[in-house]
Amino acid sequence: MAKIIRIYPENPQENLIQEVVDCLKNGGIIIYPSDTIYALGCNIFDIKAMEKLAKIKKIKLEKAHFSIICNDLSHLSEFTKPIDTSVFRFLKNHLPGPFTFILEANKNLPLAYKGNKTVGIRVPDHSIPQLIVEKLGHPIASTSIKDDDEVIEYSTDPELIAEKYDHLVDIVIDSGYGDNHASTIVDLSSGVPEIIREGKGIL
Repeated sequence: MAKIIRIYPENPQENLIQEVVDCLKNGGIIIYPSDTIYALGCNIFDIKAMEKLAKIKKIKLEKAHFSIICNDLSHLSEFTKPIDTSVFRFLKNHLPGPFTFILEANKNLPLAYKGNKTVGIRVPDHSIPQLIVEKLGHPIASTSIKDDDEVIEYSTDPELIAEKYDHLVDIVIDSGYGDNHASTIVDLSSGVPEIIREGKGIL
């Protein structure tokens, strides 16, 4: 049964953030708020947790393209090939923000991402995921709980989210109602921005 933890972005309690981080370190799956919609997350280096995340989404892990949630751009070099100054400046101008940027992956990606030529990077403009990543010490894997075809109520109301995912996740962070617009996906793998999906972010 999922534990509901109320954490608000204006005044996040350190002990509650630590509880979420401990859950991630122990292979747990969380649902957390962001600057777009509520999302599922897990420890990027825990292959079993990544498999659980894929199972929740009803896809095979090798077919999954989970985003990597960072708290700033300092993690880029860990997972992506070197980017030129203009691309870095472009990223810096739009992050933190409601974007997922697809970049060329390097060979240091965690095991669950092996074989992926590109990777989606997110730096949400929201204190809670930023604090979680900061305290964990590395990024988390993430995927939206929003249905691709329709906007439905449970994607915004944390109580309904907790009800739906009760036996699938370990912690649901209640941070009030979420947005119902997903991030804008921008492919930067060629060095030229190409919008793959229109979302909340406006270039």
